[in-house]
Amino acid sequence: MKPNAKITWSTIVLALLFVSGQTSAQTVYTGDLIQGRQVISQLDVGDLEAGRKHQFFFQGVQMGTGQYWYLPVIVAKGAQPGKRIVLTSGVHGDELSPVDAVQRVMAQLDPASMSGTVLAVYDISRPAMESTQRSWPTGNMLIDLNREWPGNEEGNRITVRHAGLVFNRLIAPNADYVIDNHTAGTGGDFTAFIFAKMSEPEIRAMAELFPIEQIKNDPGYQGTLETALVEAGIPALTTELGGPRSFDRRIIPMFVEGMLNVLKHHGVIEGPMGRTATDTGTFIGNAFSSLRATRGGFIELLVELGEQVAPEQIVAIQRNSFGDVVAEYRSKVSGQVSWLRRDAMLEPGGKLMDVLYYDPDPACEPDGCPQDPADYLE
Repeated sequence: MKPNAKITWSTIVLALLFVSGQTSAQTVYTGDLIQGRQVISQLDVGDLEAGRKHQFFFQGVQMGTGQYWYLPVIVAKGAQPGKRIVLTSGVHGDELSPVDAVQRVMAQLDPASMSGTVLAVYDISRPAMESTQRSWPTGNMLIDLNREWPGNEEGNRITVRHAGLVFNRLIAPNADYVIDNHTAGTGGDFTAFIFAKMSEPEIRAMAELFPIEQIKNDPGYQGTLETALVEAGIPALTTELGGPRSFDRRIIPMFVEGMLNVLKHHGVIEGPMGRTATDTGTFIGNAFSSLRATRGGFIELLVELGEQVAPEQIVAIQRNSFGDVVAEYRSKVSGQVSWLRRDAMLEPGGKLMDVLYYDPDPACEPDGCPQDPADYLE
């Protein structure tokens, strides 16, 4: 475990289960039905009938009213034993393309001809999904659920407890590999992008099966689902399917193809491999250069996502309300634009662009350069 890893009771329990080989417990049915689907509070895919698909609602954390937040869950249980792959969406409530991408993967699966299991978990940050906003609303706060993993079922925040339930009772006990699907947050936009700890061979192999635009060799960030899983010994990566709040019809097919490639790679389904990162010439970097506004005003972008930029190239200009140019912004490195601010008005200090590049600094080997914590707040 990394020196700065968060150690919680739920993490210790999970570690003991892995050591003992008891990676899951019996599926627990609450006895409730929602829209004709059984409600579960714990899942063991080994309990389920093979050769068919199963649909449940997973009982998450309790609300202040005493009711619960429920997560839609689909399990495609193969007729033959094999690897267990988990596909997630909705860790942030404004990330909609991942929902469509995972639904499209699940629609193509025939459990009768599969070996192993594919578990799809939707709407993980359920109250945020209900209002199509990034963070979980609680009291007078908005909390980023992707800073709470692996959670703690007895924690002092509703989001910490919810993360603990989902991590301990749903995802980790049923996962050999996890693909955690995201998008940029509201106001921003991403390329077809993956964060992956490329020093881990199994994670690198997964990442390179996606026919996407960019990959960042990334050490991970404490509190994210990806990092919590990797620290628990489960290979995982984070995808970014473009921008928020809508379905990106250009980018979604790339990730559907990549997820199906991962299933083929692990023998869950059969068929010819689709395009991979090699076929699409995916750009791989290990660092971000972030540009932030020095003034308030209106931003005019001079470059687009995926565009190659050079040091000192002017990539954006900023005007005040009179139309006067108050700032010019130049790239600090040679690399490709990965993330852009789509909101035209920006306050001082706000991030307007990330450029992905390769940094030869030995400190960035083998896991890539850590990102400035402030950049993870965007």
